[in-house]
Amino acid sequence: MQDKRQIMSDELLERFIKEYIECQTAPEVLFTWHGGEALMLPISFYKKAVALQQQYAGGRHIENAIQTNGTLLTDEWCEFLVQNNFLVGISIDGPQEFHDEYRKSRTRKPSFRNVIQGINLLNKHGVEWNAMAVVNDFNADYPLEFYRFFKEIECRYLQFTPIVERIFHHEDGRTLASPAEGAEAEIADFSITPEQWGTFLCTIFDEWVRNDVGKVFVQLFDATLANWMGVQPGICTLAETCGHAGVMEFNGDVYSCDHFVFPEYKLGNIYTNSLVEMMYSERQLTFGANKKKALPTTCQQCDVLFACHGECPKNRFCRTPNGEPGLNYLCAGYKKFFHHVAPYMDFMKQELQNERPPANVMQWIANNRL
Repeated sequence: MQDKRQIMSDELLERFIKEYIECQTAPEVLFTWHGGEALMLPISFYKKAVALQQQYAGGRHIENAIQTNGTLLTDEWCEFLVQNNFLVGISIDGPQEFHDEYRKSRTRKPSFRNVIQGINLLNKHGVEWNAMAVVNDFNADYPLEFYRFFKEIECRYLQFTPIVERIFHHEDGRTLASPAEGAEAEIADFSITPEQWGTFLCTIFDEWVRNDVGKVFVQLFDATLANWMGVQPGICTLAETCGHAGVMEFNGDVYSCDHFVFPEYKLGNIYTNSLVEMMYSERQLTFGANKKKALPTTCQQCDVLFACHGECPKNRFCRTPNGEPGLNYLCAGYKKFFHHVAPYMDFMKQELQNERPPANVMQWIANNRL
């Protein structure tokens, strides 16, 4: 049962929605609801949120996205989600054997069948959804089985998130290490290795680029092509700078990023500081700019820097061969991937520049017997 102490109050919800809309500079405003299991909150909470969004929209177009494991979905939930145009992200880590390895209920029971039931309900009601799949030490060794599963369940929009966590015991009971601490922290055994990540991406890319361009949309591949084109990628991890993905907890505490919910990255509380003050503070601007400024020399001289920009700062806890801090743990995997896809990205870039569809790459591969 949801702990009532961890449910945002009506007062805080209204304050947040009002300030969040007011601090946006674009005519479209996206609210993303996640953290823990978002559907453990009652539908009434989100109905209040939607009503407040309409109240404070001020002519802006409001969109909502919600991340869930899908096990709590019902007909009532799906009717609400489709009526209010919510985009639903489903956390599912591949076929049953892969998913159930780590995704278990509170009673330690497998959850795969319940997730599939949730997906079937979304499809029944016509709710737009995509898959957010965590890639771990287990499923990373089976990239084709993993990828083909999503095609089998007719999922056309995929996000792959490599799991990288370090264990560091704190006096307050926390066990995860932040990027700024714990040089002696151990990599959690469920984390993916750089070698696994590189092979995983290359194997899936080869299948995708030969069969599924324009039919299946893999966020990381789309973001890679965006960087090849010199335009803003759709994910912050591959962007040049960051600092735009702040997160607010149920009690109003605001942190620099949802990957940095650690005491040293707390910006303040919405009851004492406005969102504008916190997100445009010198501290937060420095946090965002440091993604580029703090890159070690090895990265600055790398031939694929334009494609990864050092990836997410949360993974920069390694040292370069020269002993410089700040090297991304997944560097070797990303470098293998970007070098592997370079010829295909070059071709698709050329097609886009000539106003032709990038899916032409499939015919180009066939003609050149690549």
